[in-house]
Amino acid sequence: MWFSGRIGAWGASGSSSILDTPTHTSMIISKIYEKYKIMPQLQLHMLRIAGVASMICDSFEKELDKNSIVSACLLHDMGSIVKFKLGLFPVLEGEKGIGYWEKVKKDYLKKYGVDDHLATLKICKELGVNTKIINIINNFGFSNTANIFKTKNYNFKICVYSDMRVSPTGVTSLMTRLKEARNRYLKKQKHVYSKEYFDQLIPLWPKIEKQIFSKCLTKPQDITEEKVELLIERLRNFDIINRF
Repeated sequence: MWFSGRIGAWGASGSSSILDTPTHTSMIISKIYEKYKIMPQLQLHMLRIAGVASMICDSFEKELDKNSIVSACLLHDMGSIVKFKLGLFPVLEGEKGIGYWEKVKKDYLKKYGVDDHLATLKICKELGVNTKIINIINNFGFSNTANIFKTKNYNFKICVYSDMRVSPTGVTSLMTRLKEARNRYLKKQKHVYSKEYFDQLIPLWPKIEKQIFSKCLTKPQDITEEKVELLIERLRNFDIINRF
């Protein structure tokens, strides 16, 4: 949440669109980001979430599908540019400035539509992502809070919790993230759900955190921006195709 095979090369130089149907090449996530013109800020956001999830998986006392968890975290916001207000991004300079990203957004909207989650699912279909990863991606989002609290599926629970530990500026505590997300959401002109509903869901998150870390050797406060940063370069080389 920014606020949730087959991959191939882009079309030949001179194509009228930045986006063309991919053909088979690599499934290393950094290559996927390059091919799909994922903004650097969005890449880092997904890498941080995957880093949080990876740390939890490595200290979890029961068996997990870590490969699917990390894959889902690295892919879950692939279509998010369709909802971005690019003028609000602080760094859009140089060769790939705001004009470039407006072009990418326009091409995304044309090919994948206006819904960021559906855009992500369409991209995952192009990549040949398996149903296990797709099912995890479908559980991302604050609106799924009640289901995440109830589920016994820790693949889902860890992914969505990890998303709730990463703000637009980095890894933070759960409560800091919830406060930031609430303030930003309520400033929007259009709300998917009411302030009252939002506030009903917030108290479930400390309970979800407790569910997860009751089965972990580590503690929530052990997961920091500094520790996650050490995992970022390794995660850039995560090879999804070898995880199926």
